[in-house]
Amino acid sequence: MKAFSVSKKRPLFLLPVVAALIIVFLSTGPVRAGEAPGPGAAELPKAETLRLGERMYREGVLPSGQPMKAVVKGDIPVAGTAFTCMSCHLRSGLGSVEGGVITPATNGKNLYQPIASQHKYYAVSAAPPVRPAYTDKTLADALRAGIDPRGRKLSDVMPRYMLDDKDMAALIAYLKSLSSDHSPGVTDDAIRFATVVTDDADPEARDAMLKAIEQYFTYKNNMAAYYKTKGGRRSARMAESMLLSREIIYKQLLLSLWELKGAPETWRGQLEEYNRREPVFALINGISKDRWRPIHRFCEDRRIPCILPITEFPVISDTDWYTLYFSKGLYQEGVAAARYLGGLSKADAGGKIVQIVAASPSGRALSAGFGDAWLGPVQRPFVRVALKEGEALTKESLARILEREKPSILVVWDGPASLPALEALADSPNRPRQVFLSSTYLGKALWEVKDKARGFIYFTYPFRLPGDEARYTKMVESFMGIRGLKGEGLIVLKQVYSTMQVLSQVLAALNGNYYRDYLLDLFGMTMSSAGMGLWEQDTVYPLYERFSFGPGQRYASKGCYIVQLSKGPSPELLKKSDWAIQ
Repeated sequence: MKAFSVSKKRPLFLLPVVAALIIVFLSTGPVRAGEAPGPGAAELPKAETLRLGERMYREGVLPSGQPMKAVVKGDIPVAGTAFTCMSCHLRSGLGSVEGGVITPATNGKNLYQPIASQHKYYAVSAAPPVRPAYTDKTLADALRAGIDPRGRKLSDVMPRYMLDDKDMAALIAYLKSLSSDHSPGVTDDAIRFATVVTDDADPEARDAMLKAIEQYFTYKNNMAAYYKTKGGRRSARMAESMLLSREIIYKQLLLSLWELKGAPETWRGQLEEYNRREPVFALINGISKDRWRPIHRFCEDRRIPCILPITEFPVISDTDWYTLYFSKGLYQEGVAAARYLGGLSKADAGGKIVQIVAASPSGRALSAGFGDAWLGPVQRPFVRVALKEGEALTKESLARILEREKPSILVVWDGPASLPALEALADSPNRPRQVFLSSTYLGKALWEVKDKARGFIYFTYPFRLPGDEARYTKMVESFMGIRGLKGEGLIVLKQVYSTMQVLSQVLAALNGNYYRDYLLDLFGMTMSSAGMGLWEQDTVYPLYERFSFGPGQRYASKGCYIVQLSKGPSPELLKKSDWAIQ
């Protein structure tokens, strides 16, 4: 395990100021001693009671397995599965602000403390009213009848839940445990993160990631040390006045390097040992060549956030929570090709479609995305030709496929080795009308496609086009103080830059609430155009035309281009589609 030391280099960054980021918090303090959990809570083991309460809070499902029943707007019946507590009060229970409307915290640490004064928050039209602390009885009254401890009626938007005493006890027990103790990895002076690197990662990309993260952490720690000096106190007071999390400016950011070696089947044990020896608040970035699933599963099981790992193989899930990805990777490029073809007219896309898939992780991921997107809508079937392990697509094997299948459109999920066979199609009488490839799978070979094949070969391209990206490159190099990187190294530098920009916003909004689930809740709020995002996303973040999370979203970039290469010795990418949101 390696922790990066703090150098005394000149600061390279300006921590993004989050002056307008409004999160409403209630006073904190310990849950009152002696509060009974309510009727029925003692009948089950504590762990089982909390599990059942968590299911009610997050899914709206009773311990019996039936949906919770509720009414809104006075008498409109709704299912609890459609109006879960989590959907408004967030997974952490710390509430949110949207459009000036406050959804207050519902964790016991806040509920069981009084609100003694009417706080006024910038850009917020209403604040939680003064009230005494909740008790088990008054909390049950609020959940069932919408009445607060002072006897006032709560908003009609909040559901009134029809719960018996036993189910109510389970829900209240869970609320008391929710966001009650700070997550591991946080002390009075520091927050510890880790980054995961597998031994198959590209050395250039690995080094670029580690250098960029260390640069940012060094800057932040130098600033924290400066604020504690006599000369930095004036700047510290100014920073405190602009940030909700005043204490964050004094905290050190510590980084541990978790290196995984050997077969992926052994990674889980290595991760468990790292975490046992030195628990962290979250994983930040990280890089692996061919798979991320073992790390993803570890984070899900241990409930450790993993923030924007650098991988082309994210886990595709609508329900997993703890890993936030840049995109769906190669899977998303497969989706883009299917959506593009599905949107063409019959005249442009008519005839048979044949998909040739290499026996590799990249080929399988691209094929899965294409198949899921193509067969999701009602589309005509396509033919899938799977290459065998170690089999290369040659001119001869491709000719046999074309003679047998006679496709109008050919989709080839293979790497640079397939280009000679595909380029030879320029002179073939059986040439398909269009051929689709992945720019990511091709890598640098994309730019080497011969002129004669550029008229019929199309590529999926998941980034902003190079001509439009140039100004972002200069911005990132200047901001990060790292220049001269090319290819994969430059892409990684930009990904780390985006990670640190967003992380800065989120840390500034925590307001001392160092809970892992709240960290993830804030990613959804700070980067949601409908919520509390601060900037136009495409003026801040490099690489992607649109880069944002919404509440509960796990993939920041959701689009892709279809492009072709222009002819000539210095080719450019030509858009054949808009930035298609997947």
